[in-house]
Amino acid sequence: MSLKKVVILFSGEGSNLENLIATLHQKTFGTTTIEVVAAITNKPTAKGIEKANKYGVDSIILDHTEFDSREAFDTKLVETIQNLEVELTVMAGFMRILTPIFTNNIQAINIHPSLLPLFKGASALERSFESDMQVAGVSVHEVITEVDGGKIIAQKCFDKSEMDFATFKAKIHQTEHEIFPEAVIKVLQTI
Repeated sequence: MSLKKVVILFSGEGSNLENLIATLHQKTFGTTTIEVVAAITNKPTAKGIEKANKYGVDSIILDHTEFDSREAFDTKLVETIQNLEVELTVMAGFMRILTPIFTNNIQAINIHPSLLPLFKGASALERSFESDMQVAGVSVHEVITEVDGGKIIAQKCFDKSEMDFATFKAKIHQTEHEIFPEAVIKVLQTI
């Protein structure tokens, strides 16, 4: 049996944060027990703070507006994560472009609402929906300096041809909730 510690980074509502905590926190998969030791947000008013608290997971607030630069923020973020002594950092709607200060020092994975390498960056959900592709989906990838450019860990797709945007968005979120915990387990079992 091995204990693997995780920290989750988020910026908003925290639906993926809550799903990850509910699915993974203090649970055992094979010989790996997972503990979510903390959640870190860059937004003091993020709704995910309440969701983490509901499960007894402390939230750490690092308000990015209080830092002079991306590099200064990332330096504090890296220091905070390293002090937690986690095996993996999981980005669940953490809306920050990270510098090499982060990407060179922290092993992290991220979820993205498109089939990478298509529709990298912001507005991926809308761009994926508006494309003439018949399928859409979700990707989990390693975090590197290039936005949404890291190695793909997991993907899942679905037929979007008959969907309106509200249905499409709901299906993306449902797919994220299915694939993300599985990807976290997969990565932790290789560390």
